[in-house]
This record gives sequence, structure tokens and C-alpha cells, in this order.
Amino acid sequence: MRIEISGQTFQSDFVKKVAEISGESVLSCNQCGKCSAGCPMAFAMDWLPNQIIRLVQLGIEEDIAKSKTPWICASCLTCSVRCPRGVDLGRLMEAVRLLTLRRNIDYVAAAKIPPDALGEMPQIALVGGFRKHTA
Repeated sequence: MRIEISGQTFQSDFVKKVAEISGESVLSCNQCGKCSAGCPMAFAMDWLPNQIIRLVQLGIEEDIAKSKTPWICASCLTCSVRCPRGVDLGRLMEAVRLLTLRRNIDYVAAAKIPPDALGEMPQIALVGGFRKHTA
């Protein structure tokens, strides 16, 4: 797949919407990778957190919409605490989830969690899962 990158890519409606919803400067991330290195859910993600930011920066909305990473994010904010540039990746992930939901694409159905699994899940996973439905 060939990707065309231009000045318009960085100023696409998608990039603007993510910045507007999250209140974060998408281009502030310099790709140091500290967010991904500290993420407790990185092992299960198809794209690492810093890669999701790069896709947002490049305006590659289709790959983000197909990704399960924003839905796997536990919203623990470890990434935001570790960021040397002060980028709140949790807010960016929330914005990405919201924009994906607006396209009627949803990877998490909280109602489908088996009752026996609820006792074994970390509480932060449940909180993060339910936050994803409050946008």
C-alpha cells in the first residue's frame, strides 16, 4: 500500500477533529516511544500507542478505524504520565474511539462480557471499557 504524505495530510479534517475533541496538539508527539514502553496492554495491541499517534498525525483514518488498539487501551494513563512532551494520549485515544464510533464501528460491547469473566478482569479494564461508551 502506498501512502501519499503532504501538508494537506497534516491538516486533514480527521487530524483537526482529533485535536478538537481531545484538546491535545497531535503534532506535539515526537515519537519517543515512552508511551508504548510503559503501556500494560501493549502486548495485545495490533498498533502500539505511539504508532496510533503517528497514524493520527498522518491522517490515516482507515487504518485507525480497523485497529483494535484504541479499544484495548485500558485508559490507565500510564502513557500520559510518561510523556516528556505532556501529550495526554488517553485523551487522544478517547477522541479516536469517539470518531470511530461515529462511523458506526465498535469493537467493544460491554453487555457481552461473560458474568464469570467480570470477577477475573482488572477493575481498570472495566472502567476503561465503560468510559468508551460515555462519549
